[in-house]
Amino acid sequence: MNRSFRTVALIGKYQSPDVAESVLRIAAFLRDRGLTVWIEQGTASSIGSGGEYAVATYEEIGSQTDLAVVIGGDGTMLNTARRLAEHGVPLVGINQGRLGFLTDIAREEAPGRLGEILEGRYTEEARFMLDAEVLRGGHRVYRTLALNDVVVNKGDIGRMIEFDLSIDGEYVYTQRSDGMILSTPTGSTAYALSANGPILHPSVGGIALVPLCPHALTARPVTLPDTCRIEITLLPPHDARVHFDGQTRYDARAGDTLRVTRSPNAIRLLHPQEYSYFAMLREKLHWSAAPRHP
Repeated sequence: MNRSFRTVALIGKYQSPDVAESVLRIAAFLRDRGLTVWIEQGTASSIGSGGEYAVATYEEIGSQTDLAVVIGGDGTMLNTARRLAEHGVPLVGINQGRLGFLTDIAREEAPGRLGEILEGRYTEEARFMLDAEVLRGGHRVYRTLALNDVVVNKGDIGRMIEFDLSIDGEYVYTQRSDGMILSTPTGSTAYALSANGPILHPSVGGIALVPLCPHALTARPVTLPDTCRIEITLLPPHDARVHFDGQTRYDARAGDTLRVTRSPNAIRLLHPQEYSYFAMLREKLHWSAAPRHP
């Protein structure tokens, strides 16, 4: 066994009986291998672990564990990634959701695959994140991280919004649309893909700008270097809503500026040794799939 993994934290999707069963089963598996097992406090409260395992906060997990195993779907991984990004704890994903682009180990294969990873048979990759802040009158009023995407949209109103786009301080254009997606390579197979954005390989250092239902037919997706500073300024009288990984949001006002840059934080994903990004795409996007007959 790779002795660099001594303390392992388990983080699961809340309020899911299937996840509760998997968390306890994996916890027992890890304990039988002589590892110290912690369960994230919200997960422990949800599954009712009965005090059998130590309970820890995200801060404690980030500062004191060697590995975090995320059990759920991509949404659970996105939340965990933002909470642990600054700590650099490697993450392993056990898929109990629908697609599983980030949680790539199947539930039924979890013990065997985790055993391989604990023995040092894995591949590791880094996924960069976005640092997003909302400025009002030149002062920051909100700041957070995103692993998948930052989305500006019209919120509850039934009409388009209008905004200026600037890159590294240079005015690019004024757009009327339902909004804009700013996507990392990780998020390029999520909402951005539904809006006809490009698929970016995880090793590409790029940020995709994908317009949402633009009024101008010539407004097309653009991929920028990840060194860029992207600014979107809402033009009066348009307010808008800004979403981060589809999990948190901020209601921006006319005149506010959303500023997005590459974050210095990145997440470390561990995969089984034979993991293939393209094989994952074939499976999840049904490439080369046989035609479906009614």
